[in-house]
Amino acid sequence: MGKVGKRQGGARSGTGRAPGYTVGLDIGGTKILGALLDPAGEVVATVRRSTVHGADGLVDGAARAVRDVVESGGVELAAVVGVGLGIPGIVDHVSGTVKHAVNLGVHDDELPLAELLSAELGGVAVVVENDLNVAAVGAAHVLERSGSTADGQGGAGGSGGPGGSAEHEDLAFLALGTGLASGLVLDGKLRRGASGAAGEIGHIPVDPLGPECPCGQRGCLERYASGKALEAAWPSRHGKPAPVELFEAARAGDEEAIAVKDRFAAATASAVRLLVLTADVRHVVLGGGVALLGTELLDAVQDALREQAKVSSFLGSLKLAERVRLAPTHVPVAAVGAAVLGRRS
Repeated sequence: MGKVGKRQGGARSGTGRAPGYTVGLDIGGTKILGALLDPAGEVVATVRRSTVHGADGLVDGAARAVRDVVESGGVELAAVVGVGLGIPGIVDHVSGTVKHAVNLGVHDDELPLAELLSAELGGVAVVVENDLNVAAVGAAHVLERSGSTADGQGGAGGSGGPGGSAEHEDLAFLALGTGLASGLVLDGKLRRGASGAAGEIGHIPVDPLGPECPCGQRGCLERYASGKALEAAWPSRHGKPAPVELFEAARAGDEEAIAVKDRFAAATASAVRLLVLTADVRHVVLGGGVALLGTELLDAVQDALREQAKVSSFLGSLKLAERVRLAPTHVPVAAVGAAVLGRRS
């Protein structure tokens, strides 16, 4: 079970009424992570279940995860006023449908996930959102409550509620996973973009002579700053994740490993710089599989940002290194973000 600090005076919904309990689910290819938020926005219970692929298995597994986390929190399902889902694939948040979630066994046909899950749960409101977007909302929610420390723990709770103007609710969640992309929360509001492509910075070309990208372009940023790029540059040799082995080798003084690590940190720093220069976000939160390296990664990226700023007083004035932090690890931030969106519904 994860905990974050309660807000003084309680939380309020967009209608001005105190909300009830909400549940958020982060649905991935192998696991479902769930979180239960109480009316004050505190995480009171979490749960983990295996994902069952295919439309029927997905709906049934999500319904079971909701019931499990509600039971773990010691409340009745009737007390839940909203459920939010974060899921990969092409999501229509208005209709609550998803398609092309290939890792979940959902392909070309639109799956009316919100409607089907709502029916399984007795009519409770369900919202469906892209997995990166809920991670951004969850990181903003947790950091706003727990202060400005890099791992989201400790510090005094902030002011403002979901959708409000608290200082941490202005950030980019930079996912360093198989690919590279970000979710954006600007002034407390989730930014999806006109076509849902806001934050797809991994497909911004940075080298016209660079390697081909699956998107059809050349030299895209994710070819240099992503888990897949890192694995290509430093394949796993001893059975550990490639990022872990790379940083271990660099720590031991391997010159090739140090060079690969520095290149990766510089590319990730470029992604941070791009986000700040386009949206001027207060924080860039590093998440995804590579971010599990923790403070070693944070230090490397911050060092790269400071080095890059030496050539430009303009960059130096933006204090880029101070804006970067790690995603909170004491709660499942994507599930929390989904639950926050469930509150806003």
